[in-house]
Amino acid sequence: MQKACVGCGGDVALPFEFKMAFQPIVDLRTDAVWGYEALVRGANGESAFSVLNQVTDDVRYQFDQAARVMAIETAGGLFEGRDLRLSINFMPNAVYEPSACIQKSLAAAKRAGFPHRNLMFEFTENERMADPAHVQRIVEAYRKFGFWTALDDFGAGYAGLGLLARLQPDLIKIDMELLRDIHQSRAKQAIVAGIVGIARTLDIHVLAEGVECAEEFAVLRAAGISLFQGYYFAKPALMALPPILNCGKIAAVRSAI
Repeated sequence: MQKACVGCGGDVALPFEFKMAFQPIVDLRTDAVWGYEALVRGANGESAFSVLNQVTDDVRYQFDQAARVMAIETAGGLFEGRDLRLSINFMPNAVYEPSACIQKSLAAAKRAGFPHRNLMFEFTENERMADPAHVQRIVEAYRKFGFWTALDDFGAGYAGLGLLARLQPDLIKIDMELLRDIHQSRAKQAIVAGIVGIARTLDIHVLAEGVECAEEFAVLRAAGISLFQGYYFAKPALMALPPILNCGKIAAVRSAI
C-alpha cells in the first residue's frame, strides 16, 4: 500500500510564474549529447535566483512539484523520443515521503514517454540540509525507482566528502568554482584528480560543470572526465534545446588521445 504524504496536501496556486531552460551535457566518449539539465527561469527568462527568492515555506512543496512536472513534460516534447537523460534539481526539504512525493513526477514521465533510467534528480550540497538521514532515504527510494541521483556543486558547501560517503549518488558534478581557470592552478588540478580517483573507486560518474574555455576543457579531459556542461558547449535556452558548440573540437581532441 502506498504510504501517504502528510505534507502533500491539496494543490496551492503559486503566486509567481516560471519557465524552464535547458543546457546540454556532452559525453566525450560518444562525441554526443548525453542529456540536458532543466534549469528554472523567470517567465521572461529572468535568473533562477529571481524565482527561487520567491519560494517561501508555504509554497516550497508546490513549487518543487510544479518544477519537476514542467521540466519532464517540456523535455518530453523537445526530445522527440531520443534516448537522452533529463537532469532535474530538487529541494530535499520539500520531499516529505519519497515514494508518495514522486507520484506526480512518475505520472508526468509516463505522459512524456520517459523511461525511469533517463531521469536524474540533482540535490545540492550548497544549501544546508536539515536532515541528512532524510536525504539518504530519498536517494535510496529514487534508486529503487530506477532514477539516477546526482550531487551537484560538489567541492563547495557544507558536507563535501562526508556527504558523498553517506549518499554515494550515481554522479557528482564538480563545482564550477573549483574548475574555473584550472589550467592555471596546480592545486585545483590535484584536487580534481583526487575527486576523479575517489569517484572511480566508488563507481560514481563525474561531470565537470561550468566549463567556459578550451584550456579548462583540455585539463579536465586529461584528468579522465568524460561528461561536460558549460558555456563552452552551450548556454541554456529558454523552453528550447540550444545548438551545441565545439562538437568538432571534442571529436578532434578525442581522436588525438
